[in-house]
Amino acid sequence: MKRFCVIGLGNFGFHVATTLYSEGHEVVAIDTDRDKVQRVREHSSYAILGDAASKEFLKGQGIDEMDGVVVSTGERSHLSTLITLYLKELKVPRIVVKALDEDHGRILEKVGATEVIYPEKDMAVKTARSLSSPNILDVIPISEDFSITEVGPPRHMVGKTLIQLDLRRRFNVTVIGVKEMLTGNFVTLPPADYMIKDSDLLVLIGKPLDIERACQAK
Repeated sequence: MKRFCVIGLGNFGFHVATTLYSEGHEVVAIDTDRDKVQRVREHSSYAILGDAASKEFLKGQGIDEMDGVVVSTGERSHLSTLITLYLKELKVPRIVVKALDEDHGRILEKVGATEVIYPEKDMAVKTARSLSSPNILDVIPISEDFSITEVGPPRHMVGKTLIQLDLRRRFNVTVIGVKEMLTGNFVTLPPADYMIKDSDLLVLIGKPLDIERACQAK
């Protein structure tokens, strides 16, 4: 079990807090709005009414002992920036902050955010990808250029071995894992003679555009 704090309990913060709590973690939820605090009370370890834009308040809640803190203060960009700075000074190891736009995100990174998220942009990109490449199920960015992507095998891959597909040479894409849905087995770094089944899920690593090309190839 890990310890997390969620600051700002709008829709995004509320769902982050309740999901972490449902997965068995200790969750401290903080907001200045009494109704929002009341709403999350049964779905968190501690629901606290208070102003997180105070370093002493944060320290008093044991924030410096958390495994991670999520900051989601809505349209108040100055608050999230100030809170991020305080969290950095308190040496919180993981600081995840919701940004309003790219400029705000750059400021957050400079004052100490370890991860900046853009919920609307991220969802828009995910929706667009699901429309253009329906085989792509999930994408985890690992750098500016590369991602780990989970895909259902396109028709042209089914019944062929990895060496026949030759994805690394043709598309600069590597299959790093296969989940066999019928058995529940997960094959890490499958061998070249592994034959892909229509019930498999493939885990690929590469540039997003290269992965899309690999999935759309004939």
